[in-house]
Amino acid sequence: MAELTAAAMISDGQRDALDGWLAHLGAVRDRSDNTLDAYRRDVLAFLHFLAGHLGDQHGTAALAVVTLRDIRSWMAHERGRGLSSRSLARALSAVKSFYRWLSDRDGFDATAVLSARAPKLKARLPRPLTETAARDLLDVVEVQAAEPWVAARDVAVVTLLYGCGLRISEALSLSAEDAPLAEVLRIRGKGGKDRMVPVLPAARAAVEAYRGLCPHDLSPGTALFRGQRGGPLGPRTIQKVTEAARLQLGLPASATPHALRHSFATHLLGAGGDLRAIQSLLGHASLSTTQGYTAVDAARIMEAYTAAHPKGRG
Repeated sequence: MAELTAAAMISDGQRDALDGWLAHLGAVRDRSDNTLDAYRRDVLAFLHFLAGHLGDQHGTAALAVVTLRDIRSWMAHERGRGLSSRSLARALSAVKSFYRWLSDRDGFDATAVLSARAPKLKARLPRPLTETAARDLLDVVEVQAAEPWVAARDVAVVTLLYGCGLRISEALSLSAEDAPLAEVLRIRGKGGKDRMVPVLPAARAAVEAYRGLCPHDLSPGTALFRGQRGGPLGPRTIQKVTEAARLQLGLPASATPHALRHSFATHLLGAGGDLRAIQSLLGHASLSTTQGYTAVDAARIMEAYTAAHPKGRG
């Protein structure tokens, strides 16, 4: 409803510009539908604010004269309605991307908008499970489902998340012809980028156990992992399975399917894994993203040192 209200308040020219930018991102930059929807909401909220802030000025010509003070007023407005620093930084990034495209199209100087600084963010480190907790989670997942094939399916998916560091979307995008899994899988990750991921024997065995019990036809061209009625398995099912196991084990709310991916990376680092190799396995575009895991590992080492050192024990 709020999005419809915002869309109604902007001019036809601004709406056409927004649609053109989103079409460009979808066609040229290969952005996902979810990303495009988030960008649309963020930029619509910005244009809605400008409609009231600038008064009688309308159309894309009004966008060309937006000043840094206008941008700061919008950011203050967003903070005033409770937007977090992280969400505001994301919204500003979307607005800047829109302005880069629009200024190239219409030939105006967008420096005022592009020079706006995002709010400072506190580093949000991943929260992996311990190795014991990860193993316990797999054990509990195996005994939760009443039907053996469903239990085998859940174990296979969770094993791929922890044993191969896959995103849940990547595991569920596997096709029936991908099995039996090879020793190395080609995974298509974010932005359509491919990466090669080694598959542990335990993960291959878990998938084979599931295939042997699955009552649905796993013919080529269909999804490998199926729901109860035979359709493609959705991520929410695995999220619920993980949540139920977490509650049984008394694990924190951060023990999510994505935390298994974090755990995969952290445990590799703890075993002496190379940071750049782990970056490649996870499909991170930037090494700085992967470096977040080193902070977690270093923190654990410091905790162990403090507990063991005579001075640390007090």
